[in-house]
Amino acid sequence: MASTMQVVFSTRSFCARYYLNQDLRKAFETAPADPTVDLNMQLTKLAHGLLSGRYSIPAIQKDDIANDATSISKAKQEGIPPRMFKAVIAASHPEFSTMRQQDALEFFLHFLEQVERVNAGNPALDPSQSFKFGIEERISCPSGKVAYNRRVDYILSLNIPLEQATNKEQLEAFAKLKEEKTSEGKEVSSDEIVRPRVPLVACLANYSAPEEVHDFYSTALKAKTTAIKTAGLISFPDYLVLHMRKFVMEAGWVPKKLDVYIDVPNIIDISHMRSKGLQPGEELLPDAVAEDEGSQRLMANEDIVCQLVSMGFNQLHCQKAAINTSNVGVEEAMNWLLSHMDDPDIDAPISQGSKNDDDIFVDASKVDTLLSFGFQEEIARKALKASGGDIEKATDWIFSHPTASTSADMDSMSTSPPGVDAALADGGGRYRLIGIVSHIGTSTLCGHYVAHIYKEGRWVIFNDDKVGVSVDPPKDMGYLYFFERLDD
Repeated sequence: MASTMQVVFSTRSFCARYYLNQDLRKAFETAPADPTVDLNMQLTKLAHGLLSGRYSIPAIQKDDIANDATSISKAKQEGIPPRMFKAVIAASHPEFSTMRQQDALEFFLHFLEQVERVNAGNPALDPSQSFKFGIEERISCPSGKVAYNRRVDYILSLNIPLEQATNKEQLEAFAKLKEEKTSEGKEVSSDEIVRPRVPLVACLANYSAPEEVHDFYSTALKAKTTAIKTAGLISFPDYLVLHMRKFVMEAGWVPKKLDVYIDVPNIIDISHMRSKGLQPGEELLPDAVAEDEGSQRLMANEDIVCQLVSMGFNQLHCQKAAINTSNVGVEEAMNWLLSHMDDPDIDAPISQGSKNDDDIFVDASKVDTLLSFGFQEEIARKALKASGGDIEKATDWIFSHPTASTSADMDSMSTSPPGVDAALADGGGRYRLIGIVSHIGTSTLCGHYVAHIYKEGRWVIFNDDKVGVSVDPPKDMGYLYFFERLDD
């Protein structure tokens, strides 16, 4: 939490919202009846604590203590323990209320979702929008026709292609050395270890590279086939967060952290990653015929379901996970399952097309209530249908389904409603590195997070309450990279 919040409040959007444009006294006066449970109030307190400088008093040196023992209480600072903020942000996520090691990415996404929630009535003041961007996936089937799928996200999650390492000769030599020492019963010293070095540009290229989608149902061919998927961005946010997928699953589903270096430049240009949408001459895949929906419905891959069930998951949940990820693979299905365990309709039977969503009655007054929160009518109706008409559950459903504004169904074409693209921040594709969150440890269950932030022309390390200038920041060891868009 500490490293993530330090980087977040180094951005202009959060600094302006909760510090520059928000007086602390006025915030208390305009806060709800109980400001201790108001997230905006607690973020204002935290912003003033971190950015005002009133709590950045250096600790007294030992020599000074001997001369003036009474000055300790005046000068010694133990950092800022934001207990009320932690209680508020953890209220909707009990895992963060514990003292156990938490994943920085999971906390960052949860934090932004909560900020968006409390600012839903006034999106213009919502600083989380500076991180949001659109992603477009293009799917081409052997028929020559295409489908487009759009969604929004806060982070760009990148696989690390180890085969693109630039130091392959050194890695081969190290592998031989390790084998020799192991046969002799010796251990490799830390100075002898050679780690793969993968350029960030290779990770970005891997994200945009064509990918096969097996068991894709083509409405043009009226059969399952193998399609090709490519992805790009439909908008470039003010702040781009890159997540390096360093935590992977080994055989037996044992989590492992990749011991790898990422060569990250200070300036990146992702202009080539902009998606251009439907192009002249492209023909969209036809919509599925309603009466044939039951026979054409994608069925869950039994191998994927069996593997998930063997891990202890509910069979119905596993079937839904496989279907909603188009049977791409076990890892994708498990990721979907873990992020949808709390869906209101997770235990509902899989529809066989006997009942159309259009037949479900939706109370117009409840739709109006959600519209007053700033949600789109289409999304409001979809959420109420999924939650059985419960407004509170519908609101939770919307925030747990950030892609709901566009169809996530890979078997059909989806188009964003008017104004969706315009609501997202956009600009050029050149970015400057401003922050790094690094993980020290072997897994997300243990270790420690440290932040490095570029401030006033120099890099500064934030290690809980220890702050200092970083002469050589570990830019190649980051878990989360924060980039600020350069305005040409």
